[in-house]
Amino acid sequence: MNNVDAPVRDAPGPAGHNAPRTGELRTLLDEGTRAVVDDGDLRTGRDRFERAYRIAESAGDERAMAVAALGFGGLWVHEHRTVARSVLLESQIRRALELLEPQSSLALRLRIRLAGEGDYRSSDNTAVLTLLQLARSRRNPMARAEALSLAHHCLVGPEHGALRRELAAELVAESFRTSRRSDLLMGLLWQTVDMFLDGDPHAERCLSELRGLLAEQDHLAVGFVVSAMEVMLAVRAGRLDEAERLASACTERGIAAGDVNATVWQAAQLVTIRWYQGRVVELVPLLSEVVNSPTLSAVDDHALAALAVAAVTAGDRRKAASALATLCGRDLGDLPRSSSWMVTMHGVAEAAYLLNDTATATRAYELLSPYGHLPMVGSLAVACFGSAQHALGVAALTMGDVDRAVTHLRDAVRQNLALAHWPAVTASRDRLAQALVRAGRQAEADAVREEMAVAADEAPAPATTEGPGGSASRGPNGQGQHAAFCTRLGRKWRIGFGGRSVLVEHSVGMLHLVVLIANPRQEIRAVDLAAGLTALNGAAEHTALSGQPVLDRVATQEYRNRLARLRTELEAFKAADDQERAAAAQVEHDWLIGQLAGATGLGGRPRRFPEGEERSRVAVSKAVRRALDRITAADPVIGEHLRHAVHTGVRCSYWPE
Repeated sequence: MNNVDAPVRDAPGPAGHNAPRTGELRTLLDEGTRAVVDDGDLRTGRDRFERAYRIAESAGDERAMAVAALGFGGLWVHEHRTVARSVLLESQIRRALELLEPQSSLALRLRIRLAGEGDYRSSDNTAVLTLLQLARSRRNPMARAEALSLAHHCLVGPEHGALRRELAAELVAESFRTSRRSDLLMGLLWQTVDMFLDGDPHAERCLSELRGLLAEQDHLAVGFVVSAMEVMLAVRAGRLDEAERLASACTERGIAAGDVNATVWQAAQLVTIRWYQGRVVELVPLLSEVVNSPTLSAVDDHALAALAVAAVTAGDRRKAASALATLCGRDLGDLPRSSSWMVTMHGVAEAAYLLNDTATATRAYELLSPYGHLPMVGSLAVACFGSAQHALGVAALTMGDVDRAVTHLRDAVRQNLALAHWPAVTASRDRLAQALVRAGRQAEADAVREEMAVAADEAPAPATTEGPGGSASRGPNGQGQHAAFCTRLGRKWRIGFGGRSVLVEHSVGMLHLVVLIANPRQEIRAVDLAAGLTALNGAAEHTALSGQPVLDRVATQEYRNRLARLRTELEAFKAADDQERAAAAQVEHDWLIGQLAGATGLGGRPRRFPEGEERSRVAVSKAVRRALDRITAADPVIGEHLRHAVHTGVRCSYWPE
């Protein structure tokens, strides 16, 4: 934190300095200080201090130049992300240092800022810690407070937990000497961050104290971080819809504060939410942009890891392999141990698992092993993917060490329970069940899946949200949140339900399920499903005719009317760029086309179904049952829902709650 102090504001400029400009300079410095220190308004602070620096430089007022440069740096390290802005800050600091007395307190504060900026970008801490020691020996509490906060920011990697806690506690004590409220807020904020990064069960106590101070008087910058923590806690609690709403509000608060992380953190929050919803494939376009964003920190690699996972989940193995290779470089161990390193390694482990990349999984396991006791928390506690034991278990699975994977994943379940991170508990149990099956321990796997089913039953139902028109929030296919939905992804189908989703290979039974799910609470005859499938798959025409038309005239007209409505809906969905609804509508459209093609012969005469209703009932029921078995093996919760909601027989239907 770098702010104006009273002696500098009162210092006169050089002789002959224009009085109106002197008054403007002091006004800008005062306004910048109030904006950053009192209000946490980083945007206004940057504007005032940048303007003040130009005036001070033209007037030759080196002390005012120094104060303006310190203020322009802001509260955090690396606030200026673009090359141009970071070079501007460094040039301001160096120019002021050239003019100041080297032993002055202002010169020390400038060197601390310069060291913090350099150490952060190089993932080092040597220079800033050396200057912290020097600041401790000086009688300038502001220099000590700033050195403590900037040094702490340079030490947010997983290996520095104990030292960070010491610095945060020292900053709180120093705040009573500086009498700057922002120093107290930052000290408490760093303590809260440290406790979340360490998985401390009392982290929310510290957060509550911080909330109380902000309730007395808001501070936009600190409040923005607190609002990001609220998103993380909502995800842990499994309130994913609420977390998404909180993430939008958090972004607005970050923009109001002028924090460069506003949109970057929103992307990280969406990755976390979509991961636990099973919808990470939706983020491929967003992540493809974020990885090249100039607002992304120079030492932040989480977006590239997330892109690798999203791309391979979407079936784009080439993009995923490229992203993972970029992360690994010459050695995965070269990645900077920044505040995003833990969540980046989580993404690396997941991508390696999905790509069956044993070498990368082995290296990730080696690097993560010393931190298995920590949660995978990103940045300043803005995202959490649960215990690092989960990533170690996934890496061990990829390596083929099934017994070790089982041990890690059992620990992950236990640690995630302690964190009260319910989506992570479910994810770890799911992987544990897979590991147990691979180990030939089917009974144990069944017991874990039973635990998952019980937990799903006990979980509170998500609150229904109202949309812009006052209607309940709906899923991608326009159904309510308690209904399943299907989306085609190449040769696979994504089946979603209750905030979860799973990818399943295309099959005859899956196509039947897609049709039923796209038409909830409607009975569809098994002969219609079978006949439509025959046409869609391009099977040969039937040669033996029975006395029963596949579709009667009324049904044929209804199907044609529905086709007309679907074409209108498709145009609307495509115009609104609603890809998921368009995909669902396209599936139903294609099925109906197949139905009509399979139901009519030459000249449009009704085709007779060759084998009768009983043969169709048996064939459709078996195909659906096989598809449900595959879905249940991949996700027992979704599979259990569909087993209860899908009814087969002469007439088939899907009845969600």
